[in-house]
Amino acid sequence: MALSGVRVLELAGLAPAPLCGMILADFGAQVVRVDRLSQSAAASAHGDVQARGKRSLALDLKQPQGAAVLRRLCGGADVLIEPFRHGVMERLGLGPEVLLQENPRLIYARLTGFGQTGKYAKSAGHDINYMALSGVLSKLGRKNENPFPPVNLLADFAGGGVMCALGILIALFERAKSGKGQVIDASMVEGVSYLSSFLWKTQNLGLWDQPRGENLLDSGAPFYETYRTSDGKYMAVGAIEPKFYNQLIKGLGLNLDELPAQLSFSHWPEMKKKFASIFAQKTQAEWCSIFDSTDACVTPVLSFEDAASHQHNKERSSFIKNDPGEISPRPAPVLSRTPAVPSCKRDPFVGEHTEDILLEYGFTKEEIAKLRSDKTIEIKDLKASL
Repeated sequence: MALSGVRVLELAGLAPAPLCGMILADFGAQVVRVDRLSQSAAASAHGDVQARGKRSLALDLKQPQGAAVLRRLCGGADVLIEPFRHGVMERLGLGPEVLLQENPRLIYARLTGFGQTGKYAKSAGHDINYMALSGVLSKLGRKNENPFPPVNLLADFAGGGVMCALGILIALFERAKSGKGQVIDASMVEGVSYLSSFLWKTQNLGLWDQPRGENLLDSGAPFYETYRTSDGKYMAVGAIEPKFYNQLIKGLGLNLDELPAQLSFSHWPEMKKKFASIFAQKTQAEWCSIFDSTDACVTPVLSFEDAASHQHNKERSSFIKNDPGEISPRPAPVLSRTPAVPSCKRDPFVGEHTEDILLEYGFTKEEIAKLRSDKTIEIKDLKASL
């Protein structure tokens, strides 16, 4: 696979960092999740549902000898993913100035909500807060309603986990030329802001002149909207271009010559009501039979279950099933020569691979036994877990 041979240490965290590590693991990197000991890791372990392809090493970083273990591990690693609040690693003696001095090739990825500097650098926050500070949240929501976050996808995962993975890959590419690692300051505020570059750069084009929920792409237009069907499901309409809009009108059984111009903003509320009343007359399946063979840009709004079983997605094997029977999206994008080969194994137990990993990184059995007796590490007894 594309990242075969890349050694990654992922300090256990919530949501964005696990996605970043899973992306790297899916494409072949050897990802070790460094967990807290099981008593303190119980909550975080249940929170990491993105552990595909990873192994687990349980380590108490609050002990000086635990921090020393991580320093030694970083000496043989290519990438460290660190999701803690600003200053935590420095207090542990594990800041980038220490680890990069010992391993100048190390890529030290710091994934936080607000970044390593600035007024909020040490503040707590979640996806909704990062979106709010980026300006993006102000654009999301329907007319006369409060701004509405689209679950925690934008800042946590797109602006956080994916952007951090992108930064790591860029740094790995650069290291192939310079031989040097570097620090990545991955701020979710800046990540989601960067994602919104199109919104920023189209402000003078008239796309966002109206209040929230009244513009072309934010549910203001009748031809860029979702509509309820007679069976309580929904259809998504994205017929922006005139040639696609014409096919939408035809599929709805309307006469284009009898309707207001597509971009007659004053008629949009009236047209939305008209479209809604028509879509409500047929089931989702009936609308699919009308629009599937057209370029009207009309598609069903699918549940997770329906998405996994949809003909198009099945033909592309877009969803995969692991050994425990869980269904999830396959890694994207698809590479022609070195595609991702995601693991089908169950997620690792906390500390399941501690001994094997330490041996791989050069620790002796005697050192491991001492660390275990000092309760600096934990080695999971699989027989007790199964």
